[in-house]
Order: sequence, then C-alpha cells, then structure tokens
Amino acid sequence: MQPETKQLGEILIAAGFITPDQFQDALRQQRLAGGKGALVTGALQTAILNSANFSIIATDERGVIQVFNVGAERMLGYVAADVVNRITPAEISDPQEVITRAKALSFELGVSITPGLEALVFKASRGIEDIYELTYIRKDGSRFPAVVSVTGLRDAQGGIIGYLLIGTDNTARKQVEAEQKKLDQRLRDQQFYTRSLIESNIDAIMTTDSQGIITDVNQQMGALTGCTRDELIGAPFKNYFTDPERAEASIKQVLTEGKVTNYELTARARDGKETVVSYNAIILYDRDRRLQGVFAAARDVTALKRFEQTLQESNEQLRKLEELRDNLVHMVVHDMRTPLTAIYGFLQTLETLEGESLSDQGREFVRTALASTEDLVEMVSSLLDMSKMEAGEMKLDLTQCELLAIAGEALAKVEPLKGGRQLLLSGAHEPVTVMADADLIARVFQNLLGNALKFTPDNGRVTVSIEPGADSARVLVQDTGPGIPPEYRERIFEKFFQVENPAGKQRYSTGLGLAFCKLAVEAHGGEVGVDSEEGRGSTFWFTLPRRQSVPQ
Repeated sequence: MQPETKQLGEILIAAGFITPDQFQDALRQQRLAGGKGALVTGALQTAILNSANFSIIATDERGVIQVFNVGAERMLGYVAADVVNRITPAEISDPQEVITRAKALSFELGVSITPGLEALVFKASRGIEDIYELTYIRKDGSRFPAVVSVTGLRDAQGGIIGYLLIGTDNTARKQVEAEQKKLDQRLRDQQFYTRSLIESNIDAIMTTDSQGIITDVNQQMGALTGCTRDELIGAPFKNYFTDPERAEASIKQVLTEGKVTNYELTARARDGKETVVSYNAIILYDRDRRLQGVFAAARDVTALKRFEQTLQESNEQLRKLEELRDNLVHMVVHDMRTPLTAIYGFLQTLETLEGESLSDQGREFVRTALASTEDLVEMVSSLLDMSKMEAGEMKLDLTQCELLAIAGEALAKVEPLKGGRQLLLSGAHEPVTVMADADLIARVFQNLLGNALKFTPDNGRVTVSIEPGADSARVLVQDTGPGIPPEYRERIFEKFFQVENPAGKQRYSTGLGLAFCKLAVEAHGGEVGVDSEEGRGSTFWFTLPRRQSVPQ
C-alpha cells in the first residue's frame, strides 16, 4: 500500500466519510485490480458517496441536483430519484432563511444577490470558501438545522460545472447550545438573585480571602466606609477600622474557630466619620469545601449604644429616686412609730380605768381605737423592717427556734379573728427547730394565718402543718377558701396587690402581709410560695434552713 493511499484513507476515516471497513474494501479492490490507482480512487469516491454521516449533494452549473447520496436520503427523507434532475438545493431549504442570506450577502459584498440558489452558492462560484448554517426541510415537512459547506466544481479550464454541498445535521449541537443558554441564563438569574439579597441587606456585607483582603462588598459597605466597590476590592479589611490589629485578629479568629459573633469594631470612613458596628463572620467555602476566605456582616449599632447609654442613665436616675423614696419612707415611718406608740399607751391606760369614768359605749370606742392603733403600729414596724431587708441592712437575731411553739403562739393571737372558722394544727407534733429570728418568723405565721382567715368563709377551716426535713423545715398554711385565680398567683406577694374574691366578687388588697412574709423568709435563705386551685382553697408555704445559712 502506497503511503499516500494510507494517508488519504486515514483522513477520510477521521473525517467520518468512510469507515475502516469501507477503506479495507477499497484496498482489496485495488489489489484485485492489480494496484491501479484509478480503481482505488473510484472505490474511495463510492465509499464517500455511500457515507450515511453526511449529506452530499452535487449539482450542475444551473444548480439542479445531480448527485444525492445515502446520507442526504437519510437526513432529508427523499430518495435520489425524487430530486435528481428535478430540483435545486434551494427548494429543500427554509425560504425565509434563503431570503435573509441573500440580503446579508448583498450588504456584505456590495452586489445584488437574488434569493434562491444564487444566495446558496454565490461565494463558492467566486472561489470563496463558504460554510454556513441554514434549516433543511425534509420530505415530510419537518425541519432540522444543518451546517453546509459549499464548493464550486470546475473543469480543467477553471469554469464552473456545478456545486458540491456537504451538510451535517446540526440538531444535537443546537440542542447542546440551547441547554447551555438555559444554564447560562439560570446562572445569571441566580447571580442576580444572590446579588439582590446581598444589596438589600441593611448590614455592610463583605467577603475576604484567607489573608483578610476584601474580595467583594455590598453598597452598605461602601456607605459605611465612604469608598467605592472598586476601591474596596483588593484592599486589606483591617484598613477601614480604628483598631486595625483588632480587626485583623477577628479574621484569624474566624479561620481558627469557624465564626465570630457580636465582635465589636469601630469603622472609620474616608471623611473620618466613625461608626460602631457589631461584626459577625463565618468561614466561606466553595462547593468542594475548599477554604475561600471569610464572609462577614457588620451592623451599625450606634443607635443601640446610644439607647443603652440612655437606658443606663435612666436606670441610675431611677435607682437614686428609689433610694430617695426608701429613705423618705424610712424616715416618715420611723417618725410615725413614736407618736403611735404613745397613743397606744394612752388607749391602754384608758381601757384599764375603773369605775364610771367611761361609759360602756366609750369603753367600746377605746377598744376599737386600741385595735386600730395596734394595727398601725404593726404596719409601721413591718414597713421599717421591709425597708431594711430590701436595702440589705436587716440584722437577723438568729437563734435555735422551735416552730411548733411559734405556731401555737400565732394561733392564739389570731384566735379572736376566727369567728365560726376552725383553726387546726396538724401533722408532726415533735419539736422542729430552725435557725431563725423568732420575732420575724412569728410575724410570718401571723400574717399567713390572718390572710387565710380573711379569705375563708365562716364555716371553713384553716390548718397549719409543719414538715421536718434534714436540711430545712417546711411550714404550710392551708385554707378552704375560694382559691386564687392563676393570673394572680405570680403577683400575690407584691405590696398592696389587689385580689378579687371569686366567692363574693369583691376586691381585697393583700396589703403588706404577704410581701413582708416573702422578704422575711428569703432573708433567712428560705423560699415562699402558694399552691391553689379555684374552688378548692389555697396552701401558702415557706421553708427555713435548720442550720445557719445567712450572714450575721
């Protein structure tokens, strides 16, 4: 086999005109013909014409089809007999595209080109290489895009004797291009959407590489620094803050720990304006989890800082006002106790007068005044003690106290108030000792008992029980009253809190009693609370440590 024959075969195979088997067939024919080159050339020409991968259409000088190969038949649906000596290639091409091509060539070459065959072969007729795209129309009317190469066929003198049109079906490539366009558009849409999200954010947003060099920013970052996007990109992140070292350290912290949260920095704009920002950042990865840098957002917290400062100043003023109020209350109450004590003493003296110095009605008036004065003295004492406890100035006189004894004395003191109610002491009756201020705890008992009697009907019952524990004792005062609605239970220990009695639809004030109980018990290191169910009564309870647990 001659080298040029082998080279020709390789070219034809690579171009797809023939298959290796077809080339081997041609060689066999050459050997059978005694190696005559003309026969090989003829065989190769036959192989090319029989290729199903290309449409090969040859025309005469008028453009009438003379050759219509197997590839053309497969692509266009015609058999050769349908078109040879019958039509031109223009008649199987999209007419509108032919018209458009004629106009474009006329403009390009500066000559008038007629739509039709001339538009398809004009360049080839003048020896100009011509490859173009157009739409072929199949016999059944369907269409497909094709890439067509047109060559002029000439005789030995160089005259045009016809045209050769080699076409390939461009459908697959067009589909790939269409899909690529969709992907490109989708990517552009996604980029636009992402950019819109970034730009609509109220925070200054930026990305940096792992060295802290800015790679992207939003408009808010430009407003914060007074710089354009182009000026910021490529610049060190740290350059736009009053403390560059702290800013740089934040980038290193993100890369080490994965994120930073509420990292406070002060941004400095080009004009010198400073803005306090709360800076949050995370590591930025690509799709393959490779480190890209840092994504950061900085929120202007200047107004928040100003508000916090105002709030702090307001709280300080409020604290001073409360201190002034407490001092005033303490002074007034302290000054009230002396005259009240004197009045109480005089009333006691009047009550003990013998003979007819007082009428029965006068003596009743004295007893009423005496009871009211006693209540006032108790209230004044409670206010003074509560003021001290709230200020942390209360000195507890801690001793080993026996709770059953204190409970018995408290029950005796409230006995005159019980009316038709029952007062019971239940549970363990063995001595239960605690470390406490006996006077304060006695008043806690009395206040809880008085409160229970106030809300218990005449035929009801108030029960006191004491539960000893290893570390603390628990005291319960249970009544059979109407119970406390859930919305009141959290506030029942506030001073002068108004409580509605569901039984009579009356509103009662808790006064100072329950508030005093809470302060007194907590001053001992104990707890106080209430369990209640509407219509089933309430149980007020408190705990006291059995050993010393509060400072002296």
